[in-house]
Amino acid sequence: MLKKTHLAIGLAVGLYFLPYVNSKFIFLPVIIIASLLPDIDSGFSGIGKNPVFKPTQWMVKHRGVLHSYTVCILISFVFAFYIPVLALPFFLGYAFHLFADSFTVNGIKPFWPLKFVSKGIVRTGGKVEQSILVVTLIVCFLLGVRLLF
Repeated sequence: MLKKTHLAIGLAVGLYFLPYVNSKFIFLPVIIIASLLPDIDSGFSGIGKNPVFKPTQWMVKHRGVLHSYTVCILISFVFAFYIPVLALPFFLGYAFHLFADSFTVNGIKPFWPLKFVSKGIVRTGGKVEQSILVVTLIVCFLLGVRLLF
């Protein structure tokens, strides 16, 4: 999926959980950043174009190890032990990125190193993804209104 769709999904998840967390100013930005992180393995993604991530792209292929719940859970555990306030928002942002990508034609290997691939029919940038983006933005609007009242 495209960056804008991942951002919208991350924002929707963040807005949904925001009333239930204590560290509101940390929670939402961490979810948004984590919703983009799996794509550091692609030189074509918005975040992957940053030169800082080029070495990562040399070491792993796109939709490989970084697109797995294995990595998501491991990093979340590290945060839980050392910086607990980051653990839940990181997990949510990263996991929902993976969940969305699991519906694309290319899919993901959710439990790397296992070879099983989870994939669907959504084409990156296609009409179905555009529809998902529009619906997610409407959900974001409604969740934002809910926060106001």
